[in-house]
Amino acid sequence: MAALRVLLPRLRGPLRPPVRCPAWRPFASGANFEYIIAEKRGKNNTVGLIQLNRPKALNALCDGLIEELNQALKTFEEDTGVGAIVLTGGDKAFAAGADIKEMQNLSFQDCYSNKFLKHWDYLTQMKKPVIAAVNGYAFGGGCELAMMCDIIYAGEKAQFTQPEILLGTIPGAGGTQRLTRAVGKSLAMEMVLTGDRISAQDAKQAGLVSKIFPVETLVEEAIQCAEKIASNSKIIVAMAKESVNAAFEMTLTEGSKLEKKLFYSTFATDDRKEGMTAFVEKRKANFKDQ
Repeated sequence: MAALRVLLPRLRGPLRPPVRCPAWRPFASGANFEYIIAEKRGKNNTVGLIQLNRPKALNALCDGLIEELNQALKTFEEDTGVGAIVLTGGDKAFAAGADIKEMQNLSFQDCYSNKFLKHWDYLTQMKKPVIAAVNGYAFGGGCELAMMCDIIYAGEKAQFTQPEILLGTIPGAGGTQRLTRAVGKSLAMEMVLTGDRISAQDAKQAGLVSKIFPVETLVEEAIQCAEKIASNSKIIVAMAKESVNAAFEMTLTEGSKLEKKLFYSTFATDDRKEGMTAFVEKRKANFKDQ
């Protein structure tokens, strides 16, 4: 939750452009964003790419940035040509946390009455899969934002932490809950109570991160994964995502019942019939998202 520029080493000069890939395609909505860059990527424009772009503040998650992020997410969610989304930041900072200057003078009444940080939850409501491509710092709210995604890919120099305790507060956007589910109670408790960082390698070993890549290839690797996901039936992908996410909310018995219901539901789709027919006929399936 917390933006932690005070905890970071002083950086010299501006951040380099985080993605060194040619031929970025313009964002179809025509939105003029200040804090993010939104592009459509992949051979067939099936991947939505969102780059947090507030480098002077190490991508601190100010209110305006979150609002723009939600707008881009909504546009990609409604775009029938997009099957998956990649969320990334810069080489040195995915996101250094929430903007401390925005919350420094808030009172309890301000937070409670206005449901402070409530709009951060939009990412968790996405039906389409979201992959976080994390380079550099994922601190506080940045770590929480990454954990809201469905898959986390990390650059070799990525660092994760929940250091709110050092600012006299605690995580407020799911840090204590998602981190514990991802890495277990002991490591989560240690990170939350000390504010210590873990490396990309430690994060992968603990189960927080799926794969680690060199800094310069991370985003392209995430896009390739997103393209692979997008090549499947969008309606079946949404069902699969719902079923996996249910494992964090339900008992094994309840989750298994939901899985069965969703599995049965696939038999009401044309794509299930096409997929099995293509397998039997030894050809590639041609999904229509129906």
